[in-house]
Amino acid sequence: MLIIAGHLRVDPSERDRYVDGCRGVVDAARVAAGCLDFSIAADPADPAVVRVYERWEDEEQLLAFRGSGPGDDQEASIVDMDVKRYVVASVGEP
Repeated sequence: MLIIAGHLRVDPSERDRYVDGCRGVVDAARVAAGCLDFSIAADPADPAVVRVYERWEDEEQLLAFRGSGPGDDQEASIVDMDVKRYVVASVGEP
């Protein structure tokens, strides 16, 4: 299993537009083969932060969905980012 998690920084005045613009990607990911969870959301405490969380069955399915990455408009809006890929070896109940 793979988890992609972290945050993007965007201009606070553009954050809500950025998140709204990601709706199609979120919808497409959630029905993609191998996607277990996918979320792009505004941080409630920091007006410049967009939280990213993805959970995939495996890297092959992630890469099949990923394609070329964010569109030019979305990429241009990102000021900074800290998003990491985590490979999960085992999963248990909390």
